[in-house]
Amino acid sequence: MTTTIGVPPGTQQPSSQALSTQALSTQALSTQALSTQALSTEQLSTEQLSTEQLSTEQLAETARTLAARPEEWISRVRLNADGRWYDQIHAGDGYDVWLITWLPGQSTGFHDHGGSAGAFALAWGVLEEHRPDASVVIGAGQAREIGPDIVHDVRNNSAAPAVSLHAYSPPLARMTRYDVTGDGLVAGRSESARDW
Repeated sequence: MTTTIGVPPGTQQPSSQALSTQALSTQALSTQALSTQALSTEQLSTEQLSTEQLSTEQLAETARTLAARPEEWISRVRLNADGRWYDQIHAGDGYDVWLITWLPGQSTGFHDHGGSAGAFALAWGVLEEHRPDASVVIGAGQAREIGPDIVHDVRNNSAAPAVSLHAYSPPLARMTRYDVTGDGLVAGRSESARDW
């Protein structure tokens, strides 16, 4: 079953060229006006700045808020034809935030987050999230919560680039990759933060 979030029926997605031109124009203007400092803790609400673990709702709100403020991260956006590009833009305070860019056809493969809860929000484009029991299409401005025990695969199956913000609590320290077999998902290799 596929559900569409934030993409009204019959709405055409912007072309890859239109999105790329918009993103590059925005990046050029924003890069002149912004420093490349990491997000400061003053920029997030005090509720979100706890050294305790954040709930998936708080993580989704953090990701959604940051996705709506490209001036905070646009100068750090990169596109990589060899695979998704990612950059940790906040670390500490009981959570971390990652900026991820996706070209058409790029995906994560099935993975977990090593016991961390998470959420991601789309700044630009459209992504698909696949879990063993459901698939969801997420559009710009929308967020998806990820419980600490969730295994999922996120993909850009569209014809345009996508940019997303991902928040994890506690900070993402390890992940396990899963292989898809005839018997379902089977845990494969584990990765730690030093592998990224």
